[in-house]
Amino acid sequence: MSSSSVALRATIRSAVVGRTPVDEREGTSIRRFLTRFDELPDPLSQDADPVHVTGSGIVVGGRGILLLKHRRLGIWLQPGGHLDAGETPWEAARRETREETGIEVDFAGPWAAAGEPELLHVDVHAGGRGHTHLDLRYLFESDADPVPPEGESQEIGWFGWDDAFAMPDHGLQGLFQTLRSNVRSNLHE
Repeated sequence: MSSSSVALRATIRSAVVGRTPVDEREGTSIRRFLTRFDELPDPLSQDADPVHVTGSGIVVGGRGILLLKHRRLGIWLQPGGHLDAGETPWEAARRETREETGIEVDFAGPWAAAGEPELLHVDVHAGGRGHTHLDLRYLFESDADPVPPEGESQEIGWFGWDDAFAMPDHGLQGLFQTLRSNVRSNLHE
């Protein structure tokens, strides 16, 4: 394993260990993440094991939060997906957000630290096709209209906080509750 891979693994692990969970589900996910992450020889590769790290983007703006209906799973989620070779989870979150929504996004507010953005949320969940996703979520901001390319979900849009809170996968409920309370005051600091 290269020294850059070791450093990236240490950075990811440190960010996950440093998370204060927003709810019991995230607390459980953090513990599951650390157990699996530590035992996998290459947790960043979807080809190395059915259990692997993914990156997701939580996109917020003046219009609320951006969600899309996952084509295969049929549920409303944030954009995100697998890491490409040599990519960090936050780079994957940004790339996947751009690929799935057709918009450019910037890391948001106080969560956008110099160098790498702050980890916003951790969720471990079934990813379909027998995969388990160790999902790392990062906050982005935009107010652009989504223009998803052909082949991506066309069911996508901005939702007010009340509507968004009622729609998504259960794994987002605690995060949305926290964001709803905090993002308006912190987003533009």
